[in-house]
Amino acid sequence: MEAIKERINQLCEIIEHHNFLYYVKNQPEISDFEFDLLMDELIKLEEQYPEYKLPNSPTTRVGSDINNEFVSVMHDYPMLSLGNTYSEGELRDFHNRIIKESELKPEYVCELKFDGISISIKYTNGEFVRAVTRGDGTRGDDVSNNVKTIRSVPLKIKHDDFPKNIEVRGEIFMSREVFNMLNEQRRLTGEQEFANPRNAAAGSVKLLDSREVAKRKLDCFFYYAMGDELPANTQWESLMLLKKWGFKVSENIKLCKNLPEVFEYINFWDKERKNLPYDIDGVVIKVNSFKQQEILGFTAKTPKWAIAYKFKAEQAITKLLSIDYQVGRTGAVTPVANLEPVLLGGTIVKRASLHNADQIALLDIRLGDMVYIEKGGEIIPKIVGVESHEPNSEPTKFIEFCPECGTKLVRPDGEARHFCPNTESCPPQIKGRIEHFISRKAMNIESIGEETVNLLYEAGLVKTPADLYKLTKEQLIKLERMADKSSENIINSIENSKNVPFDRVLYALGIRYVGETTAKKIANHFGNIEKLASASKEELMQVDEVGERIAESIIEFFNNKNNIKIIAELMNADLKFSLEKEEKLSDKFNGLSFVISGTFNSFSRDELKDIIEKNGGKILSSVSKNTDFLVAGENMGPAKLEKANKLGVKIISEEEFLKMLNE
Repeated sequence: MEAIKERINQLCEIIEHHNFLYYVKNQPEISDFEFDLLMDELIKLEEQYPEYKLPNSPTTRVGSDINNEFVSVMHDYPMLSLGNTYSEGELRDFHNRIIKESELKPEYVCELKFDGISISIKYTNGEFVRAVTRGDGTRGDDVSNNVKTIRSVPLKIKHDDFPKNIEVRGEIFMSREVFNMLNEQRRLTGEQEFANPRNAAAGSVKLLDSREVAKRKLDCFFYYAMGDELPANTQWESLMLLKKWGFKVSENIKLCKNLPEVFEYINFWDKERKNLPYDIDGVVIKVNSFKQQEILGFTAKTPKWAIAYKFKAEQAITKLLSIDYQVGRTGAVTPVANLEPVLLGGTIVKRASLHNADQIALLDIRLGDMVYIEKGGEIIPKIVGVESHEPNSEPTKFIEFCPECGTKLVRPDGEARHFCPNTESCPPQIKGRIEHFISRKAMNIESIGEETVNLLYEAGLVKTPADLYKLTKEQLIKLERMADKSSENIINSIENSKNVPFDRVLYALGIRYVGETTAKKIANHFGNIEKLASASKEELMQVDEVGERIAESIIEFFNNKNNIKIIAELMNADLKFSLEKEEKLSDKFNGLSFVISGTFNSFSRDELKDIIEKNGGKILSSVSKNTDFLVAGENMGPAKLEKANKLGVKIISEEEFLKMLNE
């Protein structure tokens, strides 16, 4: 047994050594195949001898199926924001204030400002302890299991001068290459694309299944260390130590002796950033000396010794050739500009968003204009201004009729967009609704993508989601590029979707404004589609998160005879339009609202919410006068506790809740 334990420890060290060489140093010494063999051996040994598995084993990097919500924890040191500046003049003011307040001329460390999500990782005796998001700066979410899957994050440090207790801060990001691959996959599965790599990274860190996080190939740069025993006197020294200890530190940092060198660094990266494999949105400038930092101190929200110089969003000028009008599944019409191809942010741009009629009128955008385009967080760039009009050009008139079906467009009161009201016969609306219906978070019909939906629609086989359940293998085989195996997979996927629970079926129907979470709350409140369809506006608004707009949208949906016909056909196809009997355990919590905070011994937060909902109770996200009980676990949020006491909400422990449940 001792030999097994020793082999596990040996494998952990060998794998982490090669992991560091590959992901941090970019100098692999063995092939991927050899690395996988080592990992497979370790996984098998840990499965056979779980008592010898180390808490920070390299196998934690592949994630697990443990599905826990994130616990809010207090930062040992506050995670403050940085002040922003956008001009050389403001940066000079910052420099002069430092000289005035410290009476010393500063050196600066300049670092790239990565466009990702901030993380703080605590190490004790060289072991990874926990990773916490910024949160509100005082408290953040413990996302340790997810961060462990990031290969550039050290799990164990072996250096004599590594402090006993240290907190290391960095930025988790997603490379542009991985981002593009991820969005391509989401397009194929009918999922909504991420707007930019930062959103993708932030969303990935908050996934509940760490196995999925591992697939996202996140990365991390480290830039700051905090602790009482830090063997460094300057920011530059601390960065060199982090690098020596095995943390991934950017190669693009620079020690600047004066302000002109800082400006030189800023100007260089403002132009060069497009050639980086990841996004940056500026430069961070820090006073190098820790002693000088201590003299300068902090404001309530920011350190006085550091500032972020933000780059202006990248722009280009090009010619507007034409405008297309795209129709979505809800009938919303979006104008999209076709442009003379131009290089922007390292990619050739041919199209840009025009948003809506108001934006076109505000900017006075006309065909033939030379326009400014900018990458500002959207999937495609947007037009932000007009440089010049062509002589005798005419103002753009927004189209009056649907470009797909010819129906006269409408613009509802309070809406910025125009809509095609022909929901039953407009092709992109029909196909869009089917694509939404089969998407992963709805019916999850994996074998059908956007191209297949179009193929089925053009062949006249599928006009509504209900038509999917009438398809036969013989019909599919006759279609272009449809083989025997793929046809069989589609039929099997459709059949398997009949097991999807009521709340996801409700979401799949595509009722306007009813998202995934709202659908679940509505399903739990009404229990079946019949009660929901006959509910009044007032009854609908009793559901948490359902306001007037959502209630009116639901009523409008069920007043449509075509929707009722589709639901009847889906019911005949055996889809679930009510909560399963085992899903509803009792009515003992009927009419009671609960807020959950903290961690619990008997069950996870998800399990606790599930128990409350299955016994007729309602889950609220925050404490209010409508809250009946605050279920308080360990490490609960102090703000919720304070508000509950202030409003007189009854606070119960886990034991008291169990007693209520078992009565």
